[in-house]
Amino acid sequence: MVLASSEVVPPQSTITLSLPADVYLQVTPEQFAELARANSELRLERNATGELIVNPPTGWETGDRNFKLIVQLGNWCEQHDQAGKAFESSTGFILPNGANRSPDVSWVSSDRWNALTEDEKGTFPKICPDFVVELRSASDNLAPLQEKMKEYLSQGAVLGWLIDPQNCRVEIYRLGQAVEVLNNPTELSGEEVLPGLVVRLQKIWDIL
Repeated sequence: MVLASSEVVPPQSTITLSLPADVYLQVTPEQFAELARANSELRLERNATGELIVNPPTGWETGDRNFKLIVQLGNWCEQHDQAGKAFESSTGFILPNGANRSPDVSWVSSDRWNALTEDEKGTFPKICPDFVVELRSASDNLAPLQEKMKEYLSQGAVLGWLIDPQNCRVEIYRLGQAVEVLNNPTELSGEEVLPGLVVRLQKIWDIL
């Protein structure tokens, strides 16, 4: 499924395309990788039920916020370079349920990453990150993002942040625990998953 070059997609919108069951069964990870390469300007995802999700390039506000998140995680990674590998939003993962997902920010522990075979690493690693962040843009509906966070936990993640800059609100997802909601927090902790990581949110809330 490829968007025609003349088709205009509004910035910050998300399109969900329903694929017939027979087409979905034919879309292998290799074919999905080819589709992603052919549409490099888009961030493509596929859920476990066969829907292709097309995410256009982000607006400058979301891009700026995501960059500031990555910088803070990157600084931590520089000091803990043996602990694991961090990834930005263009990285796709094949989850155990077959979904192709691209968190805005993610991290995989060295133990789990090194346990992958070269084939499992591939173009899209066959693993769910230990830690994931989804950053809500102005046009994103909250419910689909919440469902995605629950999916990450069910597929192997142990810590996740859903950051909602419009409301200065963060939902923290932890494996085996109820979701914690923080209103206007000033910082977030990597807890036992990324010990010592502290992400300061003031620059995320105020970018103008």
